[in-house]
Amino acid sequence: MRIKSTKEYIPDIRFDDQQGEIWIEGESYHEYTLEVFKPVFEWIDKYTSTPGKKLSINFKLLYFNTSSARIFLDIMSRLETYHHKHNGTVVINWYYEKTDIDMLDSGEKYAEDVNIPFNFIKY
Repeated sequence: MRIKSTKEYIPDIRFDDQQGEIWIEGESYHEYTLEVFKPVFEWIDKYTSTPGKKLSINFKLLYFNTSSARIFLDIMSRLETYHHKHNGTVVINWYYEKTDIDMLDSGEKYAEDVNIPFNFIKY
């Protein structure tokens, strides 16, 4: 499943339910963020309806706005619930450019907000 990146500041979003991977890449500052991410919540809800699955979510962002930040926290909170209450194995991979201290800082704040394994990957 895929939502392709557009000029309207929508990130490239891919969900591979066979591998249990979600990728969110690029810039995310569309005016209607909730509408853009609605399919992602549907994918996650469907995938996590079965206990005990593995899921990794990979954030490789260049920029995101406040409404996207709230959406990302909502996604992570749902996955945190799955991880702890439904025997799921969830890992968050937060990619950041080696010179982008702000993006690293954003990931570190998320890691403090949710109790899920978090990997920080510099590229």
